[in-house]
Amino acid sequence: MSRYRKYDGGDPLAPPVDLAEALDAIGQDVMAGYSPERAMREFLRRGGQEHQGLDDLARQVAAKRRELLQRHNLDGTMQQVRELLDKAVLAERGQLARDVVLDDTDRALRELQLDSLPDSTAAAVSELAAYDWTSTEAREAYEEIKDLLGRELLDQRFAGMKEAMAGATEEDREAINKMLGDLNDLLEKHARGEDTDQDFADFMSEHGDFFPENPSNIDELMDALAERSAAAQRMLNSMTPEQRAELMELSQQAFGSPQLMAQLARMDANLMALRPDLDWGGSEGFGGDEGLGLGDGTGVFQDLAELDSLGEQLSQSYGGARMDDLDLDALARQLGDQAAVDARTLSELEKALRDSGYLKRGSDGELRLSPKAMRELGKALLRDVATRMSGRQGQRENRSAGAAGELSGATKAWEYGATEPWDVTRTITNAVLRTAGSPAVEEVAQRPSRNPGVRIRVDDVEVQETEERTQAAVALLVDTSFSMAMDGRWVPMKRTALALHQLVRSRFRGDHLQLIAFGRQARVMEIEQLTGLDARWDKGTNLHHGLLLANRHFRKHPNAQPVLLIVTDGEPTSHLEPDGQVWFSYPPHPLTIANTVRELDSSRRLGAQTTFFRLGDDPGLARFIESMARRVDGRMVSPELDDLGAAVVGSYLGDRSASTYRDHFGGWAGGRGFWVG
Repeated sequence: MSRYRKYDGGDPLAPPVDLAEALDAIGQDVMAGYSPERAMREFLRRGGQEHQGLDDLARQVAAKRRELLQRHNLDGTMQQVRELLDKAVLAERGQLARDVVLDDTDRALRELQLDSLPDSTAAAVSELAAYDWTSTEAREAYEEIKDLLGRELLDQRFAGMKEAMAGATEEDREAINKMLGDLNDLLEKHARGEDTDQDFADFMSEHGDFFPENPSNIDELMDALAERSAAAQRMLNSMTPEQRAELMELSQQAFGSPQLMAQLARMDANLMALRPDLDWGGSEGFGGDEGLGLGDGTGVFQDLAELDSLGEQLSQSYGGARMDDLDLDALARQLGDQAAVDARTLSELEKALRDSGYLKRGSDGELRLSPKAMRELGKALLRDVATRMSGRQGQRENRSAGAAGELSGATKAWEYGATEPWDVTRTITNAVLRTAGSPAVEEVAQRPSRNPGVRIRVDDVEVQETEERTQAAVALLVDTSFSMAMDGRWVPMKRTALALHQLVRSRFRGDHLQLIAFGRQARVMEIEQLTGLDARWDKGTNLHHGLLLANRHFRKHPNAQPVLLIVTDGEPTSHLEPDGQVWFSYPPHPLTIANTVRELDSSRRLGAQTTFFRLGDDPGLARFIESMARRVDGRMVSPELDDLGAAVVGSYLGDRSASTYRDHFGGWAGGRGFWVG
């Protein structure tokens, strides 16, 4: 059997969740020092371009909560009772004035009783309980007060009862009392552990019409009743002492009998004992003009409780929080379908990130960016770099790969082991020419159905000749000193390293890249270590140590072209002593400068093409680095932070074939820098 319900999955034509956007945002935060877990949480909080985040939804929840409190007050039932009481008294006075049968003494006594009614609405209603009304209209209005109170009290505990009991007969009221008595017996039996499934089935068989929710077991029944009963108690707690006193006194008049109030009080006590985890003691401050009846008020308090629960779920601030915790049905009820769709998208994003392999949990239980995630981040950063370079230089992203080199325009016959790309046009032409003069051609002309087509043989294949490409040994030295973190250069530095790493690993696999971070001392790092590196607050810029490690890298690859790229925002302030200890001095000590220059000279003797990338506007630093670059026939580039990646990648692409690069560009061809040398 098929079942149909309202579609609640959002736009069916919408694209799937955008993992690229999420991964880029997470990567940025990780490089800024966040853990991957926190970075993912931050993205879920902010949301994406096409959907709201948790913070947006939480703000809407808070706004709706404020709106409920600012719009309503808790005097709704009391106002209705007062209006009915005034209507009854006015109708009675009119009848007394018109009634000619009534003797003057009786009329005077009745008028005196009406004139001396207390100001308290509840007390006036109680005092008139035994009054013998002469006006039919007045009697009906007074009886309506008792009927209203009964229906409101029932509506507090059983949603929709106010309307269902309109015009109720005495038999209907007896059925209500019978249901409440049986319900309390069942709850008390359950509390003692003596109830059975049959007890619940018998109760629902007799009284199921009172429960449109159609609970399937006693626990579902108790949950529904307890939530509303707790909301009724919170509403009572939120009233002023005068309002509570008036309501309690009026409640005794419900349906003209205190029996209903006694049964409801017994039910509340049973539910409180069975569900003590609910909020039975809270209160709220209402300040609006729209009065709430008891039933409607309880519904508002249920909404407030649901909004509070949604606020906690959206905060995701508790241990083990997951997006699956979100109650999408409650979110749709309170904020609308679109809010639920956005929350579902966030939940799917979280699941996709965890299941896609972009995040992996280490041996210590912490989430980390996986190598797959690092590749995707690198690709995105490299595309950004290519766009910036293309915009300034008229170039496009370089898609040649491996050790094959640049195409020369000539072709040659394929030989075993050749890795050059096929020349498809020449290969097919060779096959056509070979078969065109074969004896089978005449037969094919006579019998076209037997046309075998063009078949390519190994000796037809020609490949494109390429120029020899020189391998490079690349050392990227990045400053990780205090000032880099303090002045907002930490993330651009990491983005640059990741973009260059991706370029080498994907397009120039024959090159040897080493990443060296230098602060108070230097160390070689894998890309995952560098991108996850927290901001360092140790003072010191040990370029000397960084150059020692770079030169060791160059010596390990003697047949490769050395390329030295240095990103820094300060002069050297520390160096390594012969015993391996770090010497620090600020301002820079002459001994530190001498050690650094000596190791830079070693890089030059190894044939390194050197580029300094100076960050910041310090003129003293500019003069110092310019002199260092001139000393080794290198160059200095002063890029803006946003252009750092394009500057470093552009320099790498030029330095790995320096003579050709200078012939074409006469120096660094990237944007805002300048070449010294």
